[in-house]
Amino acid sequence: MKKIIISALLILACALCIEAKPNKKFYIFLCFGQSNMEGAAKAEPSDSLGVSERFLSLTPCLTTPETAEWHTAIPPLCRQENGMTPVDFFGRTLIDNLPDDVKVGVLNVAIGGCDIKAFMQEHVAGEVAKAPGWQVHMFKAYDDDPYAYLLRLAKRAQKDGVIKGILLHQGETNTGQKDWPEKVNTVYKRLLKDLGLKAKKVPLIAGEVVQANGKGQCIAMNPIIDDLPLTIPTAHVVKSDGLTNGPDNLHFDAQGYRELGQRYAKVMLPLLGVKNPVIKPLPNKK
Repeated sequence: MKKIIISALLILACALCIEAKPNKKFYIFLCFGQSNMEGAAKAEPSDSLGVSERFLSLTPCLTTPETAEWHTAIPPLCRQENGMTPVDFFGRTLIDNLPDDVKVGVLNVAIGGCDIKAFMQEHVAGEVAKAPGWQVHMFKAYDDDPYAYLLRLAKRAQKDGVIKGILLHQGETNTGQKDWPEKVNTVYKRLLKDLGLKAKKVPLIAGEVVQANGKGQCIAMNPIIDDLPLTIPTAHVVKSDGLTNGPDNLHFDAQGYRELGQRYAKVMLPLLGVKNPVIKPLPNKK
């Protein structure tokens, strides 16, 4: 009898181990940056309709990232006060092109107006200390350490799926700083090391900033962003030419975010083995 019980327990233990393994067909993407990754444009009611249940977002609970739960990726995908982000239509476009048994999960940690140093642990304390009043609550939302928070969320996500890429939209605050690619590389390498990932399997996708027909406030940053692959061989750049933006010439508008998200997906899909991705026409929205 004892042998039967022990055998049953061993079978149960093995079953639990198998169940606990990450789903290789659950593709996870880490997203980070500043305000254009947060989403500075209000989502429209229609943006919450028709979102596939295969497209999920990991939202932290009121306690810790470790207890965060997956839910259908309806905007906002960053903090509750944010709006549309490139991540929305990035994920939707991936779902349109990937097999029906593949799910896509995203997690987004972004702080409006932040320097890339906010994601560097040797500098974050200084960035928090000098944060203007309007930015303080953003840092607090991530326990004053956005990199550590992103890492904790990512480790939680790895229990369920496999990280396939890292999305970055940041640089406005670092406009003109030619050492920005090196700083981004530092963050990228740390994420790879801390999460046990390989660069060849987890590319970095970075987007250009608002162009506004040559009048973008931070357009001088784009040549620096364009050179990112010279520093990071597994980095790819998403162009922002022709994308619509808000009146400040700094942030994309909702339609700009939708199309930018599609462009991120168009870069990522071939890296996932999709040779001729289908990019659906976007509805004309104001």
